[in-house]
Amino acid sequence: MRRLRNALLHHYDRHARDLPWRRSRDPYAIWVSEVMLQQTRVDTVVRYYERFLERFPTLEILAAASEDEVLSAWSGLGYYRRARLLHAGVREARARYGSRVPRSAEARRSLPGVGRYTAGAIGSIAFDLPEPVVDGNVARVLSRIYAIDGPPQGAEVQRKLWSHAEALVQGPRPGTLNQALMELGATLCTPGQPDCQRCPAARHCRARAEGRSAELPRPRARPSPRPQPLTLLLASRGRGGERQVYLVRGGGSLFGGLWNLPMVEGHGRTLALALARDHGLAGSLSAAPLCQLEHVLTHRRLQVQLWHLARVRELPGCDAEAVAVREFEARGTSRLTHRALQAASILPPPPDSDRV
Repeated sequence: MRRLRNALLHHYDRHARDLPWRRSRDPYAIWVSEVMLQQTRVDTVVRYYERFLERFPTLEILAAASEDEVLSAWSGLGYYRRARLLHAGVREARARYGSRVPRSAEARRSLPGVGRYTAGAIGSIAFDLPEPVVDGNVARVLSRIYAIDGPPQGAEVQRKLWSHAEALVQGPRPGTLNQALMELGATLCTPGQPDCQRCPAARHCRARAEGRSAELPRPRARPSPRPQPLTLLLASRGRGGERQVYLVRGGGSLFGGLWNLPMVEGHGRTLALALARDHGLAGSLSAAPLCQLEHVLTHRRLQVQLWHLARVRELPGCDAEAVAVREFEARGTSRLTHRALQAASILPPPPDSDRV
C-alpha cells in the first residue's frame, strides 16, 4: 500500500496537468470545480470555471445571486440541476455556517448537492483530511489495480471501490493522492486500451498481471438515446435590436428551471397552434416549420420542429414573457433554445461553426 501511494504521488508531482482549480485550496473554488466536472470534459470546464469565478468569486457573492444569474453563467455546460443544487448548497452554507464551507464531513454532506464524492474532494484537497473519493476515473483505476469484476455502478462493486479508496487515502497528502488517482484515470488508465507502459501503478496492478486491463471495469449496458419528437414555438415581435421573443420558465423534465421557447412533445401544425393557445398567445402561425434540427441529450435524441408565430398578441392568462434579444445573456436559457434561435438567425451563430 505504501509503495503504491508513493508511486502515485511521485508520478503526479512530475506529470500533473496544470489546471486552474489545482492552484487553489479555497474550499468554495474546489466545490465549484468538482460540481462542474461531473459528466463534463476538463477542457470545457476550464473556460466556464474561470469565467464563473470571475463573476462569483466568493461563496457569499454566489449565494446572494439570483437563480437566473447563476443559470446564465452556467448556460452551455448542461446538466443544469448541478447549478441549482450548487446555488442551494452555498445559500445553506451562508445561512448555517457563516458563508464558509464547513470542515466537518458530516456537515458538508448535509448541504444540497454535496454527496460522498464531492464532500471527499473538498475535505481532502481543501482541508487535507483523509477522505476518499470515487468518481468514474478513480473507479476505473481501482477496478484494474484490484481486479474488481462487475460494473462500477453496482452496489457491491461500489462498496469495494470505496473501501480501497478509504485505505489508500490514509497517509500524507490525502488531497494530492486523490487527485493522483483522478489524474491517472484521465490520462493513462483510460477506457479501452490503457497505457500500462507509463503507468506508475503497473507493478501493483492485478488486472495487468492477469492480462485483463482492457476488460476492466466491466461496462454497464447503456441504452441508445431514444428519439423524441418535439415542437418549439418561436413567438416574436419587433425587429433588430428591439426584437422580443416569448419565453417560458421550465420545460418539464427536460429543461426544468431554465427559460425556454414554449415546447411540447410531438410534431405538427395543429400541435403548434395548441401550444400557442396553452401559453396564452395568438397570432399568425407559419404554414410549415421554420426549420428542423436534432438535439442529442444523454438519453434522448430530440427531433425538433421550430414553428414561427408572427404578429403576436397576448391573451388573458398569458404565462409567457416577452424578452428582448439583447437581454438573453442575463437569462438562464437552455442550449436547445440558443440553437433554435441561432437557426432562425435571431441570435448569432456560435464562434466555432463545428460546435453544436
